[in-house]
Amino acid sequence: MSSSPDPTTFLARLEATIAARSAGDPASSYVASLHAKGRGKMAQKVGEEATEVVIAALTGSRDALVGEAADLVFHLLVLLAASDVSLADVVAELERREGLSGIAEKASRPKDGGA
Repeated sequence: MSSSPDPTTFLARLEATIAARSAGDPASSYVASLHAKGRGKMAQKVGEEATEVVIAALTGSRDALVGEAADLVFHLLVLLAASDVSLADVVAELERREGLSGIAEKASRPKDGGA
């Protein structure tokens, strides 16, 4: 059995691969095909995958949840790249929130822009 990759290193490598493929040929690259369809399609895919994660979580199948979570993370990375948002940006936001109560953090968000 091989050891698991370092998640941080792997996600950075995947982020770089997505960036490299985004301008490729849509006929030969799934990432390029998503970019050709635009951010609306990318966002739709994130929504679909999130729903599939919920369904897998409710069925209790660990394998299904792992697979659907992988699909969700991948499609989220594609959407982030298309939106000029890096994993470092997301991690910085998570670090900013670290140690804050989730309730307090949500209350501190602007009323018109926070979800």
